[in-house]
Amino acid sequence: MDDLNNTDTVNGEAIGLQRHAAATLTEQLAALFAARIRNRLLPPGSRLPSVRDCARRYGLSTQTVVAAYDRLQAHGLVEARAQRGYFVRPLQDDLPAPSRRGSAPDAAAPLAAPTHATALVRGMFHQMGAGSAVALRGAPGSGVLPASWLESAALGSALRRIARGSELEQVSLHYGHPLGDPALREALSRQLAGLSLQAPPQQILTTNGASQALDLVLRALTRPGDAVLVESPGWAMQFAQMAHHGLKLLPVPRGADGPDLDLLDQLARAHAPRLFICVSVLHNPTGQSLSAASAHRVLQLAQRHGFQVVEDDVYAALAEPSSARMSVLDQLEHTLYLSGFSKILAPGCRVGFVAASPAIIDRLIDQKLLAALTTPALTERALAHVLEQGQMRRTVQQVRDRLDAARARAVRLAEKAGCRFVAPPRGLLGWVETGVDTAMLAQRLLDAGYLLAPGHLFDPQQQPSTRMRINFTQTQDEAFWRAYAAAKG
Repeated sequence: MDDLNNTDTVNGEAIGLQRHAAATLTEQLAALFAARIRNRLLPPGSRLPSVRDCARRYGLSTQTVVAAYDRLQAHGLVEARAQRGYFVRPLQDDLPAPSRRGSAPDAAAPLAAPTHATALVRGMFHQMGAGSAVALRGAPGSGVLPASWLESAALGSALRRIARGSELEQVSLHYGHPLGDPALREALSRQLAGLSLQAPPQQILTTNGASQALDLVLRALTRPGDAVLVESPGWAMQFAQMAHHGLKLLPVPRGADGPDLDLLDQLARAHAPRLFICVSVLHNPTGQSLSAASAHRVLQLAQRHGFQVVEDDVYAALAEPSSARMSVLDQLEHTLYLSGFSKILAPGCRVGFVAASPAIIDRLIDQKLLAALTTPALTERALAHVLEQGQMRRTVQQVRDRLDAARARAVRLAEKAGCRFVAPPRGLLGWVETGVDTAMLAQRLLDAGYLLAPGHLFDPQQQPSTRMRINFTQTQDEAFWRAYAAAKG
């Protein structure tokens, strides 16, 4: 079989090989890895299992594994590195244009954005083929609530109300306001006032989710080559966004109370960063929250060194309103506040927003107009109705109560399986120590149909890690923990 586009097949609980199939075991193994590479479940730079480990895992001879790896190499999907093993190569579409033309790459050009970040997100959406294959059994490494936990009735009711009234023409037959729907910004302003953040509607700009909010901020406030402070560990998708913009990432270790303040001071003094991208409340992936003392100190350093603090608060609904937020302490003088509703209300609606000073909002409007003109006014008006009628508060309380119970069960199962929590479990996400290389663990669990979030995804420098992020709502099934124990060996 020369075509390496076949998808994985399922044998019982694990994705396995058929010994009596028309294709040889070599061909089947090569097709299995090729499918994962092409679907980015094994992103460029990933190391394949060692020949001996792969042979043991699938019950094959080492000669069969070597032959399969050779086939992958012949098709340009992997490369062999002396004394190190086989590594996934960038696909043709991932290569920069100069390389595809055969000319030498520009040594001064910024590094290409790492694709490791998107592997987890692709896997969450990925259906492994059609007909002969099935979807993943679970995504214990995901960062979202289960769809069954979310409330869509309120949003549907609001949409029907708009459709029956005069608002439909207003929000659907005209471009929306560049800042976003006025009714939604009024509702957001009142919501932020509940956090003690005073942001009038004209200082709020709506976006297509919190991810676009960060993208607009990077476009407006940085240029390629600028330095940006980031937390380590932190969210891989943000690292990829910054790398895509050609920014120099300056990692700052995140501790129990916040970032390493001494190192933050040193890096800011040495590199004059433009921004510090951080999470004050329910940090991703550790679940930690910033102490008030650390928040004050970070703001002092921002004022001294002239950088802006970009505060990502996408898990705001799951935290106490009284939690320390730098935007509240600073009232948007040296801070920008980013959040959205995908995590708690309607992921498909993709509504996010930025609150910032008038001068920065003016620059963000230009970037939003260039990127998308405006955001969908119909969706934003419906969300405004949901917020105004108090349905959001009821949904949040129900989710928080349910999450408390899920977290307690997930923690018991994780600790029983030998995991140690690096930080006290809070919120939706847990950061656990496994004692083994989680990149290899993730590949083994993929055979069992589970999508893991290995620790190297959360390291700005992609260093190997023995830690992983778990979602408390997605780790309630004892079958996953049995698969985890088997994969860990």
